[in-house]
Amino acid sequence: MSFDSDFFKRFFNKYIQVIEDNKDYLSDLDRKAGDGDHGITMSIGWQAVKKELEGPLYDEKDPAKINIVVGKTFLNATGSSVGPLYATGFLRGAKVLKDSSNFNEKTLVSYWESFCNGIKERGGAEIGDKTMIDTLEPAKNKLIEQFEITNDLIVSFAKALIEAKKGMESTINMISKKGRSSRLGDRSRGGQDPGATSAYLLLKSFMDSLEVYII
Repeated sequence: MSFDSDFFKRFFNKYIQVIEDNKDYLSDLDRKAGDGDHGITMSIGWQAVKKELEGPLYDEKDPAKINIVVGKTFLNATGSSVGPLYATGFLRGAKVLKDSSNFNEKTLVSYWESFCNGIKERGGAEIGDKTMIDTLEPAKNKLIEQFEITNDLIVSFAKALIEAKKGMESTINMISKKGRSSRLGDRSRGGQDPGATSAYLLLKSFMDSLEVYII
């Protein structure tokens, strides 16, 4: 299966809509332990990306450049810690796509590996810290493991998404160890982490885009 720049445009546009549909939910989650603005921040960042996709990137054929512009645009539009994290992820992913107008399933596995590793290194979080890493790390590990066995991206990503959801839901009973919510100590327990949730929605949007693209 071969992919091109249009796949990433569809994926990003899908996530833009998902964020708009869930921005109130994400902010509600954030009110339990943070400033209550995660949904708003994500919406601002991705609406800025939307303008790029509808303008300068509309005819862009280089998937690496698309990811670079998306990452930098999101970073510049947001004033919170999530900006540098996602920007790093997309910039690392862009390196995998460099000099490739068309790419295969294996490349997309490497893309997500680099994306997740970039965020983890930038944020310094580990599984159990109640962050997006609780979603991304298990998903990445399962994706790599399953693709080595099946060589099938759809099957592998579906199983990765199951692990991502488990990781996201596991944050409910965690005590936050990163960010402003870490100041709450035991009081941060009991709410699902908004960053882990938006990260799950990112992966789910990719899966939905992948299924439509292959069909």
